[in-house]
Amino acid sequence: MLVYSVIMFLAAALFFTLGTAVYKGRTDLIHGCHQEKVRDKAAYGRAFGKSLFCFALAMLLSGMVGLFADTKAVGAAAVLILIIGVGIGIGCLIAVQRKYNGGIF
Repeated sequence: MLVYSVIMFLAAALFFTLGTAVYKGRTDLIHGCHQEKVRDKAAYGRAFGKSLFCFALAMLLSGMVGLFADTKAVGAAAVLILIIGVGIGIGCLIAVQRKYNGGIF
């Protein structure tokens, strides 16, 4: 599971970098159709960035558990952490879109 952990750490670093950029106001990194009705771009960027941090945290935790995966049960737990974390991240993104854009799309 070492390869899995490395991939998760790299993906977490990418999502953390993107989340930081969006949080600081780079809403141009978000597709335009997802922010057509947004009035407060700064608050939207902060909320969207926090959602991306949820994804990064899930990948980081999954990769850390994957480092210690000497049995199939621990490997399955790493994947389960990733699935739950991505689900929470998607839920956060949907909540941000509904609040600031008036809908998901």
